[in-house]
Amino acid sequence: MFNETVSLILAIAIFVLTYVFIVLETFDRTVVALSGACLMILLKIVNQEVAVEEVDFNTLGLLVGMMILVLITKRSGIFEYVAIKLVKIAKGSPKKIMIYLSLTTGIFSALLDNVTTIMLIIPITLNICDELMINPIYIVIAEVFASNVGGTATLIGDPPNIMIGSAVKFTFMDFIINNGGIVLLILLVSISIYTLRYKKHLKTVKELKERIMEKDEKLMIKNKALLWKSLAVIALVFIAFILHGVLGFESATIALTGAAVLLLISNENIEEILSEVEWGTILFFVGLFILVGGLKVVGAIDKLAHFVLDITNGNLVLTTFSILWVSAFASAFIDNIPFVTTMIPLIQEIGKASHMNLTPLWWALSLGACLGGNGTIVGASANVIAVGLSKKQGHKISFKKFFVEAFPMMVLSISMATVYLYLVYLR
Repeated sequence: MFNETVSLILAIAIFVLTYVFIVLETFDRTVVALSGACLMILLKIVNQEVAVEEVDFNTLGLLVGMMILVLITKRSGIFEYVAIKLVKIAKGSPKKIMIYLSLTTGIFSALLDNVTTIMLIIPITLNICDELMINPIYIVIAEVFASNVGGTATLIGDPPNIMIGSAVKFTFMDFIINNGGIVLLILLVSISIYTLRYKKHLKTVKELKERIMEKDEKLMIKNKALLWKSLAVIALVFIAFILHGVLGFESATIALTGAAVLLLISNENIEEILSEVEWGTILFFVGLFILVGGLKVVGAIDKLAHFVLDITNGNLVLTTFSILWVSAFASAFIDNIPFVTTMIPLIQEIGKASHMNLTPLWWALSLGACLGGNGTIVGASANVIAVGLSKKQGHKISFKKFFVEAFPMMVLSISMATVYLYLVYLR
C-alpha cells in the first residue's frame, strides 16, 4: 500500500502516538494499545497473518496460566495468612515490611521468574496495606523494580536471558556467576534508596499494628484441602520451570497445564475463575506485541540496532556500552523480546566479521534488556501485571507516577552495570 519509507514513518508515528495516549491516560490503555495495533493492520503496515505471528502466545499463556493458579490458590486464604505472618515478623513496621517484601520479590524472581513472583507477591502486599491502612503503590513500585532486577540474575528469571542462553549456550550457572553479583548489589542499593525515599509514606498508627498483631493467622485459612492441592501444583509448576530446558516444554505449556490440573482437582467454578482473569491486561499485551511487530516489519528496530553497531566502529568498549544503554532505553519503551531477537544475530555477525570478544556484549545485552524494563509501566510484563492488580483493588498507578519513581532508578542501575562491565570485562 505504501513504499518502505512511508511505511517506516507511519509505523513510528502510530507507535509514538499510541504511547502519548498511554502516557496521557485520556483513554483506557488497553483500548489505546488495541487501536494502535488495528491501525497498523488497517494501513497494511503489517498484514493480519504477520500480526498474529508477532503476538507472543508463550508470554500470554504464561500470564493466563499463572493468573488462574493464583486466583484458585487465593480462595484458600493463604495470602491473608502470609500477610499477617509477615506483619508479625516485622512487628507491624511498614518500612520493614517493604524491605522484606522487596527482598523476597528479588530472590523469588531469580529462582522462578519475575511475572510469577509478582502475581504471588502483589495480593499479599495489598492485603497487608489494607490491614495497616497505608498506600500500597509505593511498596508495589519497589517490588516491581526488585522483580526485574532479580530476574536479571538467572537463565529463567526473564525471557531475554532465556533467549540469550539458548543462542550462546550459556548455562544457569553462567548467569549466576556473571550477573549474580551486580544484580545483588543493585537490588540492595535500590531497596535502600526506596526505603529512604518512601519512609514518610510508610507510616501507620499504633492501634492498627496492635490489632493485626493480635490476629491469629491460622484462622485465615478457609480451605485446607484446597491449600494443599494448590501448593502441590504450584510446587510442581516451579520445578518444571527450573527444568524446562531438560523437559523441552515452554513456560506457557507448563503454566497452563498446572492451571488445568488445579481446575480439575479443586472443583472450583471455572466461570467464576475465568471472570476474574485480567483480560484487559492480556489484550493490552496483544496490542503492544502487534505495535512492536509493526516496527519490526518496517525495519525500525533493525535500523536502530545497526545504527548502534555502526557508530562504535568495532571498538569493544564503545560497542559494549552502546548495547547496554540502547537496550535499556529501548526495553523501557518497547517489549524487550523483539529487540533481543534482533540483537542476537547482529552480535553474532559482529563476531564473524571482526573476531571481537563477544562475551561482554552478551552480558551487556542481558543487563540492558532486563534492567531497562524498569523504566516505564510497559517496559516489562511484571510491571503491567502489578499495575493491573493494584488498579483492580482501587489503587491506580499512573504512567507518569511510575516513570517518575522508576526511570531515574533504572538509569542508576544501568550506570552501576556500566561500571561493572568495564571493571570485569573491558579494562
